[in-house]
Amino acid sequence: MMRRIDEIHTAHPTWGYRTITKIIRRDDEILVNRKKIRRMMRVMGIYTIYPKPNLSKRYHAQYIRPYLLRNLDIERPDQVWGVDITYIRMQKGFMYLFIIIDWYSRRIVDYELSSTLEKSFVLNCLKRALSNRKPEIINSDQGGHFTNPDYIELLEEDKIKISMDGKGQALDNVRTERFFRTLKYDLIYINEFETPKGLRKAINSYMHEYNTYRPHSSIGYLCPDQVYYGKLPKAA
Repeated sequence: MMRRIDEIHTAHPTWGYRTITKIIRRDDEILVNRKKIRRMMRVMGIYTIYPKPNLSKRYHAQYIRPYLLRNLDIERPDQVWGVDITYIRMQKGFMYLFIIIDWYSRRIVDYELSSTLEKSFVLNCLKRALSNRKPEIINSDQGGHFTNPDYIELLEEDKIKISMDGKGQALDNVRTERFFRTLKYDLIYINEFETPKGLRKAINSYMHEYNTYRPHSSIGYLCPDQVYYGKLPKAA
């Protein structure tokens, strides 16, 4: 069921749990109620993209920051990083993938896989990335991993400006969403990874190829490393 939810949401991120329930009932002929679909989406960390009140997260309101990227010209590497988490299915079970993407070059700066949604895997990945390079701005959604004091403190200590998507605004984080969609169609949906080890190996290989070899239309058909570093790094 979670596999189908992931497929439907990836293709149609604006469809809510009610629509997804109807699709599964109709196309898969599975009698399932809306509450179960909504519960599964929460476990998966999936949120429908459309403007709506978020009454369940008022606790985090004090940590929400404004969206800083509207009408901003992104002209250089490390000007803006985007961060986000997505659900990654396996043959049995699933994991979560956190990525940091440089918005100018489209380079995946760093990433981390986790079997749980504990915030430590996000913070550890960010600390590792920030030990090498620092952006001017980091943009995220308003999820619980980013609207908490540990995340805010980490970025403020490094004097990084914090930007967050407007609630439910699809275009605010479009570069990151596009990468997740590409990753799933290119790698996840056409394979059946049996173990976390196998998934990690495949993700590592995909990220390397994405950064160093694959041309990207939005950056003049160069690969992200060429734009991020100014030239391809020498092979080891």
